[in-house]
Amino acid sequence: MRIGVLGKSLEDEHVKQIVQELGKRGVEAPFLKPREFKAKVSVEDRVYCSGVRVDNLDALIVRSLPGGSPEQVFFRMDVLHRLRRLGVVVVNPPLSIEIAADKYRVLTILEDEGIPVPRTVACENFWDAMDAFEELGGDVVVKPLFGSLGRGVMRVEDRDLAYRVFRALQLSRCVYYLQEYIPHGNVDLRMFVVGDRVVASMQRVGGTWKTNVSQGAEPRPYNPTPEEERLAVRASRAVGCEYSGVDLVKTTDGRLYVVEVNSMPGWMGLQRVSKTKVVEEVVNHVIQLASR
Repeated sequence: MRIGVLGKSLEDEHVKQIVQELGKRGVEAPFLKPREFKAKVSVEDRVYCSGVRVDNLDALIVRSLPGGSPEQVFFRMDVLHRLRRLGVVVVNPPLSIEIAADKYRVLTILEDEGIPVPRTVACENFWDAMDAFEELGGDVVVKPLFGSLGRGVMRVEDRDLAYRVFRALQLSRCVYYLQEYIPHGNVDLRMFVVGDRVVASMQRVGGTWKTNVSQGAEPRPYNPTPEEERLAVRASRAVGCEYSGVDLVKTTDGRLYVVEVNSMPGWMGLQRVSKTKVVEEVVNHVIQLASR
């Protein structure tokens, strides 16, 4: 069996763990860089990457995809879609990667599936954004439509500050993406879903309202309730992920909301507080998919 691992660098700890775990199972695991795709049409060997032919792999694990120009991003996704049509098991599937990268698109799909999500407004007009600030209670979280690790996310509680922030975003021709702030005691939940199971989970406790481990939040052990597990699995499947990180927040009166589905989740912080070997769960699932 041959399973490729697509990522930025072999020095990335996640990539390293996946390659080592595949090696333990006797699986050949070539490392591939997204910037080194070479794709052909009307030629038998259709796709190469990092000097390796990949259209005849059994599976491809997409660990990370770097940013780039619109052409570069579209090309890489086009190649992943082509590989899937050629019979390569791509994990996560390219469509789920595209959906998860777009915060607005994710929430619309979750809402359509009856999954509770925060009240959110997306728009392009400055005055629509100011109206949305009031509509959402005058306390909102402003996020980039595309982004991760909590970068560029800010909480706005003052109308004058909202005016200045939204004018700045207007100059950059950004889409305004506003979400009601949900009081959560600086705590949220990360559920790591593989297939139809939550295999590991943690509570993230922040020094501020931001709860990203990459922003300094502390991971703590957590045993999810059956309701939390069901909600996380439903969200992951709605987006089409084979594995994912699903983030939940709980209000002081116990209501649960899904705030994010991550199609390329890290597990370093989670592994510090969970007995489950997350990489083993991911690799087991991919091998199972490739063996069907």
